[in-house]
Amino acid sequence: MSKYIVGNWKMNQTLPEIKAYFEYVEKYSAKFNCESWIAPQAIHLAPLMNKSKKIVLGAQNSAPFDKGAYTGEVSPVALKELGAKFTIVGHSERRTYFKEHHALLNKKTEAALNAGLKVIFCVGETAQERNDDRTFVVIEEQLREGLKSIIIPNPEALLVAYEPIWAIGTGMNATASQAQEVHEFIRVQLKDTFPTTGKDLPILYGGSVNTENIESLLAQRDIDGALVGGASLKPEDYTKLCLLASKF
Repeated sequence: MSKYIVGNWKMNQTLPEIKAYFEYVEKYSAKFNCESWIAPQAIHLAPLMNKSKKIVLGAQNSAPFDKGAYTGEVSPVALKELGAKFTIVGHSERRTYFKEHHALLNKKTEAALNAGLKVIFCVGETAQERNDDRTFVVIEEQLREGLKSIIIPNPEALLVAYEPIWAIGTGMNATASQAQEVHEFIRVQLKDTFPTTGKDLPILYGGSVNTENIESLLAQRDIDGALVGGASLKPEDYTKLCLLASKF
């Protein structure tokens, strides 16, 4: 399995910055031997389509419905028609700032998969939950409730991203062994939930991933890639991450 480097740009980047970004990355993309994905702001998806033969584009969020009177939402069907290949569901910023709960995330996952999008489903614990030794309890609940009754068409349709909330944007990342311990637990849960495909679903790590720690993380048995925030905003860093991931 090729490793994944997924850049989550969040609410960043202007069109001039994006133009310069892709001009830089395209000089090296032929050497990428990994899954190179980027999720820009939704408003930038259209102008970015067909910018690169190597980089896969997706959304940071999508609605739990295909269509209807839901002002401001983005339909997964419309994203698929536009050319998006994936969407992120359950990022901690969505859970925390926008109060997205298990049932809603379950509907979003189902709607996106039914529309033909791949889903990166995010899970993770707070610092307090880790200090209280509740990491596995929290992760198990997020997976159980968020993926309840979900049917996945193939092992490439669903990815799980472990993002410890205490490591997102803080400069503190889980050590490779800490990340592996949780990824191994997630693998067991996925095998139980999806007996046929669970052993093959990619599991990504996110949380202050950078060019210095990416290799130690990707060397772990159950870490199939990274969901990268800040380090994906600079073309030099994103390029280096992809080149390093290409070694595995």
